[in-house]
Amino acid sequence: MRPGETSAAGRPAWSVAGLVQAVAETLAARFASVTVRGEISGFTRAASGHCYFTLKDPAGGASLRCAMFRRAAALLASLPGEGEAVELRGRVAVYEPRGELQFVAESLQRAGVGALYERFLRLKAQLAAEGLFEAGRKRPLPRLPRCIGVVSSLAGAALHDVCTALARRAPQVRVLVLPSPVQGVDAPAALCAALAAAARRPEIELLILARGGGSMEDLWAFNDPALVRAIAAHPVPVLTGIGHETDLSLADLAADLRAPTPTAAAELAAPSRDSLLLQLAQLQGRVGEGMNRRLEREGERLDRLGLRLARPAQRLARERERLAGLDQRRRLALERQLQARGQTLDRLALRGRHAAQTRREALAQQLMQLGVRLDALDPARVLARGWSRLEAPGGQPLCSVAQLQPGESFEAVLADGRVQARAEALLPPAPGRRPRRGR
Repeated sequence: MRPGETSAAGRPAWSVAGLVQAVAETLAARFASVTVRGEISGFTRAASGHCYFTLKDPAGGASLRCAMFRRAAALLASLPGEGEAVELRGRVAVYEPRGELQFVAESLQRAGVGALYERFLRLKAQLAAEGLFEAGRKRPLPRLPRCIGVVSSLAGAALHDVCTALARRAPQVRVLVLPSPVQGVDAPAALCAALAAAARRPEIELLILARGGGSMEDLWAFNDPALVRAIAAHPVPVLTGIGHETDLSLADLAADLRAPTPTAAAELAAPSRDSLLLQLAQLQGRVGEGMNRRLEREGERLDRLGLRLARPAQRLARERERLAGLDQRRRLALERQLQARGQTLDRLALRGRHAAQTRREALAQQLMQLGVRLDALDPARVLARGWSRLEAPGGQPLCSVAQLQPGESFEAVLADGRVQARAEALLPPAPGRRPRRGR
């Protein structure tokens, strides 16, 4: 119906197109040129060059769908990021095919980082200080996993993409799905519970955490600190495929490897069976070629050995000649050795005789000298030179006056006899003279 027409009940009624058009005209007249401030969410750029996004109120109470057409988007120095605070200049309009309110932006000016993005940066700095994003703790993915766990929502397209890619590329791999909500206030706890359940399944060798694209608010569950710590502490490697290529969450930073999309995560998780079969066929061909070459070489070697064994008489003759030559060399070497040993014995005998003669002469000379010294020490010779030896009555040598008493007898032994004597007096030695033995 158009304005002014009457409904079946007799009341004035609008047609849908007329009402939408009237609202659009009213908005165009009232909000033909306005400036609005908010935070960017879900920014996309179509192939036509037009940009579509949502402008959210920082307090989170309202949102406004926005469009920036190619002519205005071409003036942007760079595309805005998720959660970035901006000021838009444009007009409020109605998208008539769906009757939706939208803001057509003619210019965009950055107003700083949004509150949600600031919170993201604070959490990132906090968890980075804990060492959860260090490259040194990243683990390599298993090359040929036999069982892969997938944590995702049963209602999302991400799980379908991952399972489809794995079934197409690696149907031999077992896929174990651990369902969990991936959006909302309950999502972080549920995701942590799913990771804990996966840790209790020893058959899981690799874990994929997947979710489709969305705004920063939609993906906020993957920035939860408890989830990030659970990923970092998980016993098996964790591969994330969250959102699109431009989406980045803290779970991506803590994971052992990040894939740009869920499908890409499935492709990274397991190699294609076709490529493995191709590699196996190539290896089989190389092994076969190697065996053929080895068989050819061994066959040629057997042929050469067969030719050498074809005439054993010649071989025996050569061996006899070789043995005769060795025997002759042995005899010559033995003769030379015996001759050298004989010469050595002659030299040693001559040196022995000479050494014995020299030793005898030296001993005779030494014996002569000892005889002379012995003769010089003979007591009879000492007495012959005018000395005498005094003996006490008991026959002991008399060496001190303390051995005698006045009037006591003693003997003086001379070279030609003995003299009996008696001590008349015992006198001390004269001053300045050393005591001498009696002559």
